Amino acid sequence: MGLNHDEAPVLDALARYHDADELGFSPPGHKQARGADPRARAVLGDAVYLGDVLASGGLDDRLSRRGVLERAEKLMADAVHADHTFFSTCGSSLSVKAAMLTVTSHGRSLIVGRDAHKSVIAGLILSGVEPIWVEPEWDPERHLAHPPSAAAYEKAFTEHPEADGALVTSPTPYGTAADLRGIAEVCHRRGRPLIVDEAWGAHLPFHDALPSWAMDAGADVCVTSIHKMGSGLEQGSVFHLQGDLLDPAELASRADLLGTTSPNVLLYAGIDGWRRQMVQHGHRLVDDALQLADRTRADIEKIDGFHVNDADDFCGPGRAAAFDPLPVVMDIGSLGTTGYRAADWLREHHRLDMHLFDHRRISAQLTHADDDRTTARLLTALRDLADHAAELSDAPRVEVPAPGELRMTQALLPRDAYFADHEDVPAHGAAGRVAGEMITPYPPGIPAVLPGERLTEPVLRYLTTGVAAGMNLPDAADPHLKTFRVVAE
Repeated sequence: MGLNHDEAPVLDALARYHDADELGFSPPGHKQARGADPRARAVLGDAVYLGDVLASGGLDDRLSRRGVLERAEKLMADAVHADHTFFSTCGSSLSVKAAMLTVTSHGRSLIVGRDAHKSVIAGLILSGVEPIWVEPEWDPERHLAHPPSAAAYEKAFTEHPEADGALVTSPTPYGTAADLRGIAEVCHRRGRPLIVDEAWGAHLPFHDALPSWAMDAGADVCVTSIHKMGSGLEQGSVFHLQGDLLDPAELASRADLLGTTSPNVLLYAGIDGWRRQMVQHGHRLVDDALQLADRTRADIEKIDGFHVNDADDFCGPGRAAAFDPLPVVMDIGSLGTTGYRAADWLREHHRLDMHLFDHRRISAQLTHADDDRTTARLLTALRDLADHAAELSDAPRVEVPAPGELRMTQALLPRDAYFADHEDVPAHGAAGRVAGEMITPYPPGIPAVLPGERLTEPVLRYLTTGVAAGMNLPDAADPHLKTFRVVAE
């Protein structure tokens, strides 16, 4: 008998909790909003506090005998064709670390795309795993990285047959996707598991016009952020497992090792409600979003100085394998300004917050929540930006290296360099030194510098000119990059 997707176990349990008028002499200390500051209640609303109950001993009994979370996870797995699903309230940053630590361990190696998110690098630092880097498909014309090819993973496994598995990021924040079936085949021919960081792909299982989602493509573990392209709350994440290469109990144990013992039930509820919404209405919702994206893309393309990147720009030999059109990526190089300055202008003058911005692009992320009203406001703002472009044309230039200059030598393992003794050196004296920190332009959160990499002049110029142009580097010891943190000599 199939599962009942009309059910939302977490939301239903919350409703029962309130109907029963349960009284908690346990955390959280606000006690169903009664103790919360009225000023906070006025901003947040009482629903936030009313949904904030203990997972065990509140939402469920102390032994979780009602199986509330277990049923919600089974329903999610069924919805997206996975064997097992696990909910996380610590975002995909935790989920991807749990997956990595299930596949490999200290002193061993993992094949990883160098376009990985900083959470993957954090996993390498925590675990002491040696990364075998796979280069992305670099577009030298647009200075943009797309996911690595299946051939690149084949080569890496041939040269490093001892590697325990592989990790690929797909889709990227720019909407480009890897040949997941090809990469999975490379891994499985060797009996090795594939982890897919699909944080930007929560919507992929629900429409066949989108790139194939990881479970359907044969991945063993997939990590998805429900809050990015879904209707979940920030930090809501799920990770899925299929096949027999990994033990689900081990994956659950790794997540328990890293996760909080006080999960926020509001995040569980958001995940649970989103699953039901997508099973019942997902195809229509995504279809409407795709049609809206098509119209919006065409309208933006008509604005002077704007080019909307599409599959013709991003896909093909030496580029990506597939394309998601919902991240509307706009090349504004012809306006004579940077994405950083354009994003700041749009926020200041139109109260719009853009999805991504870099030295020549801005991106507007569309989801099923958007409609003609929201995109009309976007189009008005972009037309106004084009009319005022001359005022922004004095933006400092970012010196982006050629692909061959962007990659640096990994002189030490990320863990060894991160936990070594450090010193701060002036930017002009940092070339040739081994980095002791991550330096990550954010968004999208892909590190330009990793602990253990030997710094080079082209990368130093890229980062220092980027900061001058408005690049955000939240993890650098000195976010202004007057100094760099390096391994002490």
